[in-house]
Amino acid sequence: MSGSYDDSVGVEVSSDSFWEVGNYKRTVKRIDDGHRLCNDLMNCIHERARIEKVYAQQLTEWAKRWKQLVEKGPQYGTVERAWCAFMSEAEKVSELHLEVKGSLMNEDFEKIKNWQKEAFHKQMMGGFKETKEAEDGFRKAQKPWAKKLKEVEAAKKAYHAACKEEKLAISRETNSKADPALNPEQLKKLQDKVEKSKQDVLKTKEKYEKSLKELDNATPQYMENMEQVFEQCQQFEEKRLRFFREVLLEVQKHLDLSNVASYKNIYRELEQNIKTADAVEDLRWFRANQGPGMSMNWPQFEEWSADLNRTLSRREKKKASDGVTLTGINQTGDQVSQPNKHSSVSSYEKNQSYPTDWSDEESNNPFSSTDANGDTNPFDEDTPPAMEVRVRALYDYEGQEQDELSFKAGKFATFTLKYLSKRRKAGDFFSLQVLFSEVTCFSGSCITITPPNSASWYPLFGSTDFQAVWNMLGCL
Repeated sequence: MSGSYDDSVGVEVSSDSFWEVGNYKRTVKRIDDGHRLCNDLMNCIHERARIEKVYAQQLTEWAKRWKQLVEKGPQYGTVERAWCAFMSEAEKVSELHLEVKGSLMNEDFEKIKNWQKEAFHKQMMGGFKETKEAEDGFRKAQKPWAKKLKEVEAAKKAYHAACKEEKLAISRETNSKADPALNPEQLKKLQDKVEKSKQDVLKTKEKYEKSLKELDNATPQYMENMEQVFEQCQQFEEKRLRFFREVLLEVQKHLDLSNVASYKNIYRELEQNIKTADAVEDLRWFRANQGPGMSMNWPQFEEWSADLNRTLSRREKKKASDGVTLTGINQTGDQVSQPNKHSSVSSYEKNQSYPTDWSDEESNNPFSSTDANGDTNPFDEDTPPAMEVRVRALYDYEGQEQDELSFKAGKFATFTLKYLSKRRKAGDFFSLQVLFSEVTCFSGSCITITPPNSASWYPLFGSTDFQAVWNMLGCL
């Protein structure tokens, strides 16, 4: 029960009913609440759009980071591709969530904003036109009935006061009869007062009943007028509720990616990529590229040559850096030098190597300043000798460092061979690995010619016979 009081008519409100004076204000307030609810819904959608944007950015960053980690990590083959498919999924889903963000802001948010502007009209003195119209309508409909209600309340108050006075007068008269000190005149006054109070009770009761009857007669018209204004407010609120329902359905459609064809395709494609992962295929690939399936230059019998100081060690055969030092490179054909860039030598590139660091080298230093016969180095002269060598590439090779060259299979290049040191000392060497075949590794500072078969090697370490080098190179 409410104990509030309507200042406009001065009537005490005894209940929470709509029909009580002033209780229509809750209906009027609902109009103002409708405007505020539009703001709340716009803020709600704006926050969700911001979440969609942040989520899309996080998906993109996650996909970029993990794609790099997986590609540079030890995972390989079809499982690697299946793993990376999740990053592709994230990038595509990120785009969809950005579209959701755009739909929420450009469509739903703007739709509410425009509807609010059309439905609510601000006044110069503050408030909304719709609120004032409802307030005035209820006040006009309630004013006549509230006036009669005020009369009823006054009549009731007067009647109750008369009844109270009557009861008090009767009580005094009764008590005076038992008091022998009162004279007859005083007793007569008390009896007259009782009679007057009874007449006041009858008069106030009659007035009370009359005013109440008038109020009852005015009530139907009052209810009709109030209903009419209330229905106008209901119609306005119905428009808002229906609009909110429509907007919420639109928001639901924009958020529900399960009904988007492209979203379904993303996960259908992801599932297909995962199912293509084949453990047997990956194991077969690893066996061929990193395991027993790899080719091997097995040791073979090498005839001793009197013209050579020693045989090449297996380590020298493997290292590309142990080769001829070349300058004055003159390339022929279609071969051109390419700038430094990262290129994959095989389908599995994780920047890892698995060297076999063992050797059957002789303990003697082959790089001494004198040859096997004790003679001095014939290359110790003012002008280092030079010769041109024409070689052919066995396969395509792309330079991995700035000082490396790139070649195409079958292309020829002419090199000028020079001995760079005028006087040799311990540790210096002049190394040439020659096979009457093709060149397999190129560098800006060396050429290593490796054997594709069991043909013999012709190494030179501190050779005294420069012409022998030329003769062997001429065989290329």
